[in-house]
Amino acid sequence: MKKIYFSVILLISAGAWASPLTVASPDGKLKVVTDVAGGRPVYSVIYDGNTILENSPLGLLTDVGDLSNGMSLVGSETSKVSKSYDQDKIKKSHIDYEANRLVTTLRNDKGHEVSVEWLVSDNDVAFRYVIPRQNNGETGAMVVRSEATGYRFPGETKVFLTSHSEPMIGWKRTKPSYEEYYITDAAMDTPSQFGRGFTFPGLFRVGDKGWALLSETGVDGYYCASHLSDYNDGVFSIAYPMPEENNGNGTAAPGIALPASTPWRTITVADNLAPIVETTIPWNVVEPRYETSRPGRPGRGTWSWIVWQDNSMNMDDQKTFIDLAVDLGYENILIDAGWDKNIGYERMPELLGYAKDRGIRPILWYSSSGHWNDIVQSPTNKMDRPIVRKKEMKWLRDNGVECIKVDFFGGDKQETMRLYEDILSDAADHGIDVIFHGCTLPRGWERMYPNHVGSEAVFASENLIFEQIHCDLEAFHATLHPFIRNAVALMEYGGSVFNRRMNRDNKSGNTRLTGDGFQLATSILFQNPVQNFALTPNNLTEAPADAIAFMKAVPTTWDDTRLIDGYPGKYVVLARRHDDKWYIAGVNALKEPVKVKLDLSALGLKGAEAVIYADEKGKELKAKPLKLKNAASVPVEIMPDGGFVIVCE
Repeated sequence: MKKIYFSVILLISAGAWASPLTVASPDGKLKVVTDVAGGRPVYSVIYDGNTILENSPLGLLTDVGDLSNGMSLVGSETSKVSKSYDQDKIKKSHIDYEANRLVTTLRNDKGHEVSVEWLVSDNDVAFRYVIPRQNNGETGAMVVRSEATGYRFPGETKVFLTSHSEPMIGWKRTKPSYEEYYITDAAMDTPSQFGRGFTFPGLFRVGDKGWALLSETGVDGYYCASHLSDYNDGVFSIAYPMPEENNGNGTAAPGIALPASTPWRTITVADNLAPIVETTIPWNVVEPRYETSRPGRPGRGTWSWIVWQDNSMNMDDQKTFIDLAVDLGYENILIDAGWDKNIGYERMPELLGYAKDRGIRPILWYSSSGHWNDIVQSPTNKMDRPIVRKKEMKWLRDNGVECIKVDFFGGDKQETMRLYEDILSDAADHGIDVIFHGCTLPRGWERMYPNHVGSEAVFASENLIFEQIHCDLEAFHATLHPFIRNAVALMEYGGSVFNRRMNRDNKSGNTRLTGDGFQLATSILFQNPVQNFALTPNNLTEAPADAIAFMKAVPTTWDDTRLIDGYPGKYVVLARRHDDKWYIAGVNALKEPVKVKLDLSALGLKGAEAVIYADEKGKELKAKPLKLKNAASVPVEIMPDGGFVIVCE
């Protein structure tokens, strides 16, 4: 594990306090102003002189007392925070974090206290509640029933949000699973689809003043995950899980032992979209929860189920996809639902041995199971309780399985957060990495849990198979994720489809509308250290040879990420660096071509030679040399539903 350096230097401690109090970022552009107005704590966020959030509420409502009203400021302190760390699974491999810290302590007339801890760095705000023991130290347990925390944006603000699902609906009553449609450039009072609010993260355009991305991080088994309410009385508020989640099992309100800290709420702010896309705040304010015997293993894999579906879950087809992984030079194969019944535990050592002999690492699918949905896909009832789970982990380890994919979780309640954490912890004890699917947004988990290597929480590639509308919207969604969903967490999408039709025979099923260059681009745009691509054996001869050559060489981990150009819902151009090689990828969701002149001067390119893979109208994709005569102005045309990748050193 890399060394982590963390220093806090106390500058001001308790004394005489008068509100408002202000804490600014190191560059001075971003400011948070906190105050108490009529007994209610509030805050504002200002960037470069422009108000992004104004008089937004703070506080908690608990079974011990109301910590949002009748409060007075009784203490404050400030300090500086400095941290450097390495991380192998996110958009940058090395991060230097500098922030200014303010802690304000509030108390009501009954003596109940809460502190709000603020960390303000260039373009990022993180804050959380710190709660001591109450009633002169006699009360050490608390239920947090709700939060007053809210976000009051100026009236001209437009939103880019995805609805939070109604509970216990959808396939086998498995929702919410963070797989709903987006509204873009919409008025703040646009209602959510189900009346249940909106899922984190959320993007906001504050007129011509700037952008803000809201999310949370540091959620673990000691708390629940949260989301945003619908817009009400001028505010988006923090909303806790719905009581009906998990089929009604477990409480919606988290129970905590005091003293305690809540998860961090994060606000990324800028006058352009680059700091939104490039932020590392979800990982800057959390720490690893345990050590593992080895780092989580990145890799590329084949996956029969995504195109060949349930009928491919047999010995012969799985061996075919192991052989495909060998042909592509990949590291993994994902063996999906039904392997325990169609192949059987007795024959699985044969299949796993076949993979091992060819240097391919198997990933096995599991249902999170059991009492909160109607799932029949198996294995079930192997991951939800500790005794059977540990027995299964031992079987996996003994048979050489080093990664699992666990699907169909029940919601965002505290008990479900505990299940995620328990699976990760038990898997780590057995040297096993974990991907989550049908799941919540991972909130800082890439850093908190070293063996966490993927989470879906998005309309992923499987939906291209299920309904044509997802093929119709594929480009639109792809232009959103770098700015929103993938900006705050890794995203296990499973794309890069080269079949033109979404079926094993490549002659029936839904029709892919996007170009082959688009499919190459998404392998760069969508960031996850373990990528199980939707390639099939026929692609080796039917897809463009240059496209397959690219997919054989594409990396899945990145040392740096830069936004080059774009607007959410329209088009995006993103650059990622792996070692000394830059990959610049772009896609277009508009109905007409987008002509852009890319400024690549900040990438520090060593040479003037590059290769471009680009969709062209009516032409098969081919790699072409590209001379970067002027890195500050590289002309590129992106076709509708098309894309490109430039590879340069």
